[in-house]
Amino acid sequence: MTCWYEGPLAAFDTETTGVDVETDRIVSAALVVQDAPGLRPRVTRWLVNPGVPVPEAATAVHGLTEEHLQRHGRWPAPVMWEIAEALGEQARAGRPLVVMNAPFDLTLLDRELRRHRASSLGRWLERTSLHVLDPRVLDKHLDRYRKGRRTLTDLCAHYGVELTGAHDAAADAQAALEVVRAVGRRFPSRLERLSAAELHTLQAVWHAGQARGLQAWFALNGTEEAVDPAWPLRPDLPAAA
Repeated sequence: MTCWYEGPLAAFDTETTGVDVETDRIVSAALVVQDAPGLRPRVTRWLVNPGVPVPEAATAVHGLTEEHLQRHGRWPAPVMWEIAEALGEQARAGRPLVVMNAPFDLTLLDRELRRHRASSLGRWLERTSLHVLDPRVLDKHLDRYRKGRRTLTDLCAHYGVELTGAHDAAADAQAALEVVRAVGRRFPSRLERLSAAELHTLQAVWHAGQARGLQAWFALNGTEEAVDPAWPLRPDLPAAA
């Protein structure tokens, strides 16, 4: 029986106006689907006119200017519907979804759906389960004592995965997918007997532990930044009083 990291995988990534999932917006997104290692992936791309200013700092990261997005991007409402439908299709097909730092991209998508569709990501996944594989969580758990950063660029270098055109949603999604396959091959004795569904559940536990460790480190160094332990989707903010 083929283990999950040698089978069909999909990967999702976004580029955004910033790093706050509650207020920032998606400006581009991509879904990459690969039926088996080595096969040519199927790529779907979305370009979005967010309807809000695009900070220069964000443009410096992904190269998408406000003028370009206004000229070539689509309005968010139909795009968010298409993205949610596409992810729901992956779930119905039983295809695991690779998302690097899943709580960021999936929470941001959820907030965009609430903002533009009066809905939520959960509504698209009510009747089926989305099995998420997060290379950041997997790597931090399986190689927890390795020093250094664990950005997508760092993981690609560590696992020998080519990353061309970083901060392009399709390029990043493809690279994250290949990193997950490489992680599986690096740690087969710990992963090959687990299903994607089992890994999804385990990653929620692993991420929570990683968050607690990072929070303790912040406290030790006098940093007040909060670390959310939720994975792969952050809960709603409490309503303002």
